[in-house]
Amino acid sequence: MARCFRESQEAYRSGDGGRAKELSNEGKRHQGEMDRLNKEASNWIFEQNNLDSGPEEIDLHGLYVKEAIDHTEQSIIAAQNRGDHQIRLIVGKGLHSQGSVAKLKPAIEELMAKHHLACQLDPHNAGVLIVTLNEGGGMGAGEITKRIEDDQCSIM
Repeated sequence: MARCFRESQEAYRSGDGGRAKELSNEGKRHQGEMDRLNKEASNWIFEQNNLDSGPEEIDLHGLYVKEAIDHTEQSIIAAQNRGDHQIRLIVGKGLHSQGSVAKLKPAIEELMAKHHLACQLDPHNAGVLIVTLNEGGGMGAGEITKRIEDDQCSIM
């Protein structure tokens, strides 16, 4: 991918626009394949980490921050749809991160703040965040569906 993009720029600078476009398109194909394989790997890691966990406990170990955020958002939506009141996110303490600095925990805490969800550190495990769902004025998809079904609100 990088080679294609580099050679595309070189071809463009030398005046060969056709070759530059061809190499750029090839680089984009490689980039698409890389993105697909990265997503597949992220899903596999997530599934393997959570084989022995219930739906209310999500293990994010081994994921990059962006991947952890994507899986967290999906897990929260699923938990809200089930009507769960809380979800436990295993983010780790950062002991295996470069410089032993946690990356997942602050990113997930920021995500919870963005979505106005209460989040606290598990008093028994500093590598786990406990997120309270459907409180503080936010309504999850499950609550919205429930209220529509109970005729407590109408769609305009």
